Amino acid sequence: MTYLIVLAFAAILAALLWAGVAMVRKPSGEKPPKSPAMMRALALRVALSIALFAGIWMAYHLGWIQPTGLRTH
Repeated sequence: MTYLIVLAFAAILAALLWAGVAMVRKPSGEKPPKSPAMMRALALRVALSIALFAGIWMAYHLGWIQPTGLRTH
């Protein structure tokens, strides 16, 4: 499960990097940097973030992961 979460975070960061590259490579003269590639990358990042949250929530409710909490010794 840890590898899956790390892989999801890496994919989210890659989508964010892809959006940044698309923003920097905007056509000249275009004031708001809203290229279709950037919008797709940001939409992918949001979808991956929601999927990661839903996956962690589902894994918790199915008992695959357990909270460790803080020790109160």
